Amino acid sequence: MTVTVAQVGRYEGQEVELAGWVYNRRSSGRIAFLLLRDGTGVIQCVLSRDRVGDQGLEVFEGLTQESSCRVRGVVRADRRAPGGYELDVTALEPVHVAEDYPIKLKEHGVDFLMDHRHLWIRTPRQNAILRVRAAVMAAAAEALAREGFVRVDAPILTPSAPEGTTNLFETDYFGDKAYLSQSGQLYMEAACMALGKVYCLGPTFRAEQSKTRRHLLEFWMLEPEAAFFTHEDNVALQERLVRQVVLAVLERCPRELETLGRDPEHLRRQVEGPFARITYDEALRILDERGLGLPWGEDFGAPHETALSQHFGRPVFVERFPTRVKAFYMEPDPQRPEVALCADLLAPDGYGEIIGGSQRISDLDLLLRRIDEHGLSREALAWYIDLRRYGSVPHAGFGLGIERTVAWICGLEHVREAIPFPRLLNRLYP
Repeated sequence: MTVTVAQVGRYEGQEVELAGWVYNRRSSGRIAFLLLRDGTGVIQCVLSRDRVGDQGLEVFEGLTQESSCRVRGVVRADRRAPGGYELDVTALEPVHVAEDYPIKLKEHGVDFLMDHRHLWIRTPRQNAILRVRAAVMAAAAEALAREGFVRVDAPILTPSAPEGTTNLFETDYFGDKAYLSQSGQLYMEAACMALGKVYCLGPTFRAEQSKTRRHLLEFWMLEPEAAFFTHEDNVALQERLVRQVVLAVLERCPRELETLGRDPEHLRRQVEGPFARITYDEALRILDERGLGLPWGEDFGAPHETALSQHFGRPVFVERFPTRVKAFYMEPDPQRPEVALCADLLAPDGYGEIIGGSQRISDLDLLLRRIDEHGLSREALAWYIDLRRYGSVPHAGFGLGIERTVAWICGLEHVREAIPFPRLLNRLYP
């Protein structure tokens, strides 16, 4: 019976077969120890001369790090072992003996590991991060489905650059210019007028000359949009979504969080109570008290977001930014038109903005005026303008950055570990 490492606890006292790769091995004469990983976990396999004979130990000696093999043995409980179980081996069969593996069980530099990212993802820490990432995306999709949202996939190639071409990747489209998408939001606005509540989940691209620990050139965004939604509806949905995602990861990935050294109770406390909520003006006062004052009308940088998140120790919404630092499509506050009905959600522990969202402009004349003020092309946005001609309604939405959310939950120093194959300013390989 072939099982996974994650399943062995169900078969205590029984003989099973595992298939995987050699993570490490050591020998002490008549007994040998093989750490086998299979993608679901790592288990220690114990080989004794009494059970496998001289031939079995010779096979063991011929295995190198990351060699693939099949192992048969009896599952035995051992509280000292990773996962609580070991395998008393009765048979060992090589599948492929690996060449000298470049990533040794020692410290390596970041550039070396990034050059070998295709192999680095095999290590327990990277395995844990990618499993948390998968859990984040699955939990978010489940939470939105419970809220009545329908997934609608947005195109990656777009015909125009409505927010300017300075940070877009341009490509040839059979003689015409096309761009890799910055966001699926505008398409979700169209889709929500058909389906009510929608979202997309996919890669987005920003050609930014940035080397910070929070930036990638290709990253994944979850972008819900809902018709008849207000700014208040939007903020409430974001809080429910983030809380449900974090609690789902705590439930589904306890071993992964342990591998990463992340305290689950710390995360739980951060999302159990209501999230903090302040205005842009209030944020400026807090920053001024911390010696990080900004003139009214300037957007926040990483140090400002970090200071605000540390001030509260839990997720914090900063709402009603000046319209001049936000996108053209954001609805102005009717009581104070110089600020927008928008909010950024800052993650705790200094991880910065993980969500940006707003109520969208629903009035045709106002939208046209804002397009002109931003120097954008009415022709390029004709289809988007049409949404305000044919049954326009109040609507709102947001974008959640998957990698920044994963970085916060996992406690990572850099978002490059939160995506399988990161694209950075100086990196397009592997």
